[in-house]
Amino acid sequence: MAGEPAPCPCQSGRPYLACCGPLLDGSRAAATAEALMRSRYAAYTRGAIDYLVETHAPATRGSLDRASMARWSRESTWLGLEVLATERGGEAEDDGVVEFRARFRQGGAPQALHERSTFVREGGRWLYLDGEAVRPRPAVQGAKVGRNDPCPCGSGRKHKKCCG
Repeated sequence: MAGEPAPCPCQSGRPYLACCGPLLDGSRAAATAEALMRSRYAAYTRGAIDYLVETHAPATRGSLDRASMARWSRESTWLGLEVLATERGGEAEDDGVVEFRARFRQGGAPQALHERSTFVREGGRWLYLDGEAVRPRPAVQGAKVGRNDPCPCGSGRKHKKCCG
């Protein structure tokens, strides 16, 4: 509806200006590892590559390929974020892990990034340290996925409504 605040792309259910917006514009720091992870997803949807670089831990920042990050951000249609689990990463902690699934479409094909990301708090700020892709469970040899079968990406939705 016209006049309603835009929802946050991180799918928190909150308006962007009350959720990830203040983090991306630098007016507020992420209070938790999950908040930082959500804001980094929002940054990808908005092409905010500077934010992604700034919120990457210095220890692993040297491995970044800024051009690839920008290309992925620009060439993807971002479809949604699902936080699957969190370990630590609260306001009183200095490290945490967030497992998430980010869905996107690239080159017309639906895709998902399922990752367990590690975060650290340095100088009072949460930073992304690194992540490990979570591979889907292997399918039964020779088995085909039917339209009404659960999607093999693990979303819990039917294949035809997800990656099919």
